[in-house]
Amino acid sequence: MITALDEKTALVLIDLQKGIVGYPTAHPMAAVLANAAKLVAAFRKVNLPVVVVNVDPGRFKSLHTRKDAQQRNMGEIPAEWFEIAPEIVTQPGDIFITKHTWSAFHETAMDAELQKRGITGIVLAGVSTSIGVEGTGRAAHERGYNISFAVDAMTDTAAEAHERSLKYIFPRMGESGTTDDIIGQLK
Repeated sequence: MITALDEKTALVLIDLQKGIVGYPTAHPMAAVLANAAKLVAAFRKVNLPVVVVNVDPGRFKSLHTRKDAQQRNMGEIPAEWFEIAPEIVTQPGDIFITKHTWSAFHETAMDAELQKRGITGIVLAGVSTSIGVEGTGRAAHERGYNISFAVDAMTDTAAEAHERSLKYIFPRMGESGTTDDIIGQLK
């Protein structure tokens, strides 16, 4: 349940890019994208920032484990793989972050961009719930941001992973609610 949003809250969309939204997921991607787009419109209506995060998995520059080396061997990735899904209409005033790990904070300008705008809270949405969303949520929590999770604007490749994050991890970091719950708290 969402009890409140900070006056200075940003919407953070994780990995809603063409190369990822086509993967099989636990929940219909069309509904996830529709709810994310609804959040974008609501945040813009009240002049709050929208952060659009994509991932470039071919450039895990700072990671050196055997597992990371396997992930780096993805071969040539077409440029459109990185483009944001067309359902998420971006604008020049949006904040664009390209991450290279699970967290949008690791070795990116994310924290600096939020800090210079005085942001104290974030609403997280996107894919995958247990990887990009949870990884970014953990990093945001460690940095002192108040976090709200838009549970109907996120999904995972496995229902069990999605549910685990919602049931066990997110309640330790913030509040969870639907897109409509969050929009109801915007002022």
